[in-house]
Formats: sequence, C-alpha cells, structure tokens
Amino acid sequence: MKFNTAFAALLVGSAAAFAPSTPTFTKKNTALFMSAEDGEVKPLRIGTRGSPLALAQAYETRERLIEQFPELSEEGALEICVMKTQGDMILDKSLMELGGKGLFTKELDTALLGDEVDICVHSMKDVPTWLPEGTVLPCNFPREDTNDAFIHKDGSVKSIGELPDGSVIGTASLRRQAQILAQNPTLKCVNFRGNVQTRLRKLDDGVVDATLLAIAGLKRMDMDGCATAVLDWDEMLPAVAQGAIGVQCRSDDERSLKYINALNHPETHACVNCERAFLEALDGNCKTPIAGQARIIDGKLVFKGLIAMPDGSLKYETEATGEVDDAVEIGRKAGEELKAEAGDKFFEMMVEMSPQQVLGQITK
Repeated sequence: MKFNTAFAALLVGSAAAFAPSTPTFTKKNTALFMSAEDGEVKPLRIGTRGSPLALAQAYETRERLIEQFPELSEEGALEICVMKTQGDMILDKSLMELGGKGLFTKELDTALLGDEVDICVHSMKDVPTWLPEGTVLPCNFPREDTNDAFIHKDGSVKSIGELPDGSVIGTASLRRQAQILAQNPTLKCVNFRGNVQTRLRKLDDGVVDATLLAIAGLKRMDMDGCATAVLDWDEMLPAVAQGAIGVQCRSDDERSLKYINALNHPETHACVNCERAFLEALDGNCKTPIAGQARIIDGKLVFKGLIAMPDGSLKYETEATGEVDDAVEIGRKAGEELKAEAGDKFFEMMVEMSPQQVLGQITK
C-alpha cells in the first residue's frame, strides 16, 4: 500500500488544527474500544510529533490500521495526538549540542508511559537503541527507499563529487558531513536544521549551495521531485534505520499489540534490528559519524556499515552477509569488529572532543 501524502503540505500550520475532537461511537462496535477496568469507551490514541513529515507518518499509520481492521473506521475509533519534542523546539543548535538521540522521542515516551497515548509513531532513525522499560517497538512498516537525496540550488550540479571547491552544504548530520568531506575536504558544511520545508526554503534563499535529505521523507510528502539526484550507498551510506517507520506501545497493552503486530513487515523489521544492533555495539552517539544499512538480497541479509572522523580524514568500513534470522547477531558482530579495528583511541577522541571541536567546519 502506498499512502497518499499529497495533503502533507497542508500540515505545516498549527498542530492544534489536528487536535482530536471528542470521539463519538455507534453502538455496534463499542465493545472493541471498552476499557477493561471501567467499561469506558476508549479510542486508540496515536502519538506523534507535529512536523509535516511526522503527521504524514501518523496518518499513514491510521490508514494502515483501518485497512487491516475495518472496525477502526468507526467514527472516533482512532485519535491522532500531537505533541512537541525538545528536538522540535530548539532549532538553533546542532543535535549533538542538545544531547543527541532521544530528542525527538522523550516526550512521546513520557506520554506513552503516562497512558496519554496508546501507540507512538516514529522515524526509526530518531529512536535510541534502548527503549524505556515497559515499552516495546514490535512493528515496522514496509520500508521506503533508504538513500539520501542530493538537492542543488539550481539543479545544475548532480552529485557531491561535481560540487566546485569551497561550496557550502547545509546539513546537521555528522554522518553526512564526514562522508562529504571525505570526498572533498574543501567543501564547507553548515548547521542546517528545521523541517523539510524550512530547509528547502533556506536553499531557495541562497543560504547554501546544496543540501541532503532522506528521499524517504520527501516521497512520503510527495516532494521527491525536489531531489536533484538520489545518491547510492557508495557515495553516501544512509543512517541506521533511515527510511523506516516504527510503532511503539506499552509492553502490557494487549489491545495495541494486537493491532500493531498485524502491521509489521518482517523483512524491514529484520533489517532495522540488524542496523540497530550494529549501532548499539558501537555505543553510537551523535558525536560519532556512523552509517549502517541492511537489505535482503536473494534470501540473504546483506549489511554495510561505517564509522568516521567528523572531518572525513579517517573512515572504517565493514560488510557482512548471513541468514535473515541472524539479523541481530550479524549487526552486533559487525559493530564489534569495526570497534576493534578503529581501536579505543578513536572512540576516546570522540568522547573527549567538545561539541564545537567535533562539529569542525559546521557553523551556525
């Protein structure tokens, strides 16, 4: 199923416009939504961030649930609950300076554990490798294209390698910065945050010469026509779990588990679990440029990963192939091997560097 996200551009406005209305039910299906404790009618509440992309993903979740469970088409059976995260509110600092992973999930975790929502929809690349106790993430939808899109200000340059020396690229990602500078150290990377529309507007305003965005997000909002080119893995290896949507719930919530388990795509789930095991083995944080991708080819899981210095001066890469059922073990071993190859000194440097030192050429 391909979710029609043509409406996504309309989601830029106030998240309040999407605040759930008071649910109403007909009698025929109310038993499906009864609370076991007091018989209260309770809709399935979908927690999400308020960005256009996050809302598009929440509405995709809603459509998938209705397609799989027609009873959820009943008026009021589903609510979309929008909340702001720390990562959404502070845009003038890099993610690393703000603390890295968890910036886009903490408030959703709190709402989930506080029974304010029943499920949470995430871009998997934003989800830490650890989950709060009492929650699980058993569901990934079929994965979108995982590659990065290269977007040039006028479309005349088709790749990173074609950029003139000294060109300015907007990115908040150390992973992208490291791989860009490894190709051409004269390029300058500047901190570039905000939602997709904000970043494209900055590009149009001439703030930078080019930028990189996940093609998956552009496709989900029917904006992939903005891409000048889609970069293959050899030019820009994507982030761990890029292009994947995940759905989280409380571990003891049998009703939510029934619904979201039915939406899981096993192949995507295996690849994402492999990549996250790789990241966990490296104890990855936002100070270390890390990339990792798995895909299933001819029934085998094929994984590629890398770590690098932020300035691109040093890079370690690994590849592995194995059985799909061994996805987590493949990722874990790949991470451990790369960690051993890079050595303790490499990771000690990452820990000791201040955010300003790690950012290197990234400016504000």
